[in-house]
This record gives sequence, C-alpha cells and structure tokens, in this order.
Amino acid sequence: MPRPAASGTDEHAHDPRAPLVDRFGRVHRDLRISLTDRCSLRCTYCMPEQGNEWLAKTSILTLDEIERVARVAADAGVSTFRLTGGEPLLRPDIVEVVRRLAAIRRPDGTGVELAMTTNGIRLDEVLPDLVAAGLSRLNISIDTIRRERFHALTRRDRLPDVLRGIAAAASSPLRPLKLNAVAMRGVNDDELVELVAFAREQGAQMRFIEQMPLDAGHTWDREQMVTREEILAALSARWTLDPIPGRGGAPAERWSIDGTADTVGIIASVTAPFCGDCDRLRLTADGQLRNCLFSTSEYDLLPVLRATSDEDGAVAIGAVLRACVAGKLPGHAIDDPSFLQPARGMNAIGG
Repeated sequence: MPRPAASGTDEHAHDPRAPLVDRFGRVHRDLRISLTDRCSLRCTYCMPEQGNEWLAKTSILTLDEIERVARVAADAGVSTFRLTGGEPLLRPDIVEVVRRLAAIRRPDGTGVELAMTTNGIRLDEVLPDLVAAGLSRLNISIDTIRRERFHALTRRDRLPDVLRGIAAAASSPLRPLKLNAVAMRGVNDDELVELVAFAREQGAQMRFIEQMPLDAGHTWDREQMVTREEILAALSARWTLDPIPGRGGAPAERWSIDGTADTVGIIASVTAPFCGDCDRLRLTADGQLRNCLFSTSEYDLLPVLRATSDEDGAVAIGAVLRACVAGKLPGHAIDDPSFLQPARGMNAIGG
C-alpha cells in the first residue's frame, strides 16, 4: 500500500493545469468514461437476465457534458481516456464521442490516447468509422470461444457477432489489440490455453481477469474465483512464460510466450492488487466521479455540469475532480473483513 505523501494537493487547488496527485503521491493520468449502463449481453457474473434497474435517460451525460469533463481532465494531465459501459457501442453517437474526445489537446499541445472496451457486438459495422474518428486502442471482452458455453454464460447466442468484431479488429491498424476474459472456476477454467492460442492467431494479447465482487446481484464467491497463480500454472504447463518488467501503472502483469513477441496478461485485482501504482479515475454514465473501482462513495458532477456554462463550469468541474483525487484511499481492502461491495454493479460503474 502507498504511504501518504509529505504534502497534499492543497497547493494546487487553484491551478487547473497542476497534476492530479493524491495524498499518497499517485499521479492520475487515466480517466475511464462510461457511456451507458446498458449492455447487449447478460453475463451471469455481471447482471441478472431480467429485472435490471437502468439509469434514467435524463441522468445520462450528453456528449457535450462528457467533452467538458474530458477537457478539464486533459488540462490537469490526464492523457488517456477509455470508453466503457455497459456496452459503449450501444450509444447512438459513439462515433461522434470518439471524434470529439480524440480532438482534445493537452496543455503541451499533444493529443490524448483514446481507448475503448467493448463486447465486440456491432464492432465490425462501426470500426472503420471509429478508426477514422481517432480511436487509438481496443479491448474486446470474450470469456469463451465455445458457442454453447458463450450462450449459457451471456444468455445470448451472439458469439458469431463477437468473432466478426474480433476479426475486424485484427484487420484494423489498432494495436495493441487486447482480448479480456474473466477466469471462472467450473465455467471456463478448462479453456485458458485455448483462449491464449486463439488470441495469438488474431495477433492479440490475451488478458485474464480475476473475478471481482462487482456483480449487480452481489453473489460473488471467492471460492469460484480462479487466482493468478492458478492461471499461471495452467498456461505454464503449455508454454514457457517469462515476466516482462516495466509494468508501471498498468493493471495487467505481462509475460512473453516461449520467447516470442506474443504476450499474455493477468489482472489480479484480488490476490495481487496493484493499488500502490493506480493512476485511474472513473466517470459513470450518470456523471458520478469515482476514485476506485471498489469505492463506496462518489463525487457528483451532474449538478455542476447542468448549472454552469462551459467557461464558468471548468473551475467547478476541476474542483470536484481534485476533491475526488484527494479522497482516494490507499487501496481497495478486498481482503479486509470490513470490505463492503459497491452498491453499483460493474455495468453501472464502467469497466
């Protein structure tokens, strides 16, 4: 866990271009922006098939509001925006969102990096427009490449659509291309090697994610989680894995495969948390800032956005942004007996 820095952020409170540094010296350069809480799948570990309570349409941030927040964040040193959901491709104005955010410049005149995490459905239709609009990188979620298993896991028979999206991404200039899978005991833990082999065929990096307590139904069971060590053991039985240094603030540890340029990553938020190097903030689709995926508190930007003009609002948005950073805890404390699962599910927080 990080230790508190010698000085806080008060000295930068009125400087809109000062870096977003928390009490523990972590500089925040990454903002995850959720565009919607809705999704075209109903993954069993994420949300129930029916009875979901969706965010009110009137509370969803408009494109102009998203851009306002992003511009203030970029002025404060944020260099990467990641568009998430729910499923971001369900947003009708998704291409214009990409175009507007990709046009943002940082104080030194350099551009921002714009990434997206998607389930891949509809990706083959819109990817050329997204690339032309300025999308930089792409992550595609795929927990299985077996059709019946995909149907059972997502409650939708859409694997062919996802595979078309992956094929389109593999043929695009977007690199690195990353495929994400949540490793689950008794569900897809017998498919880990198969998934890596599939990713290598696509010229992509496979990344396995430890299942986290972020389901809308609060049914997470640690015993069902496949750990980092178990994933490594399964893959090491097939390939020689060599750790790649220089992780920095990235959530995934990476290993090279058999001495090649191919890599595999593991995001072990539960058993090997990387909170000490976390540089991420999150903006939910309804305008709530979050300083941790597992936070039980949020910082409401919606009133600020809807009660101020662009010019006057920048200062107020910056103040909320800095308050959120200042309130960040040293870690998520999943292993602490006092840990409380966030009220929101992952689809409403943003991936």
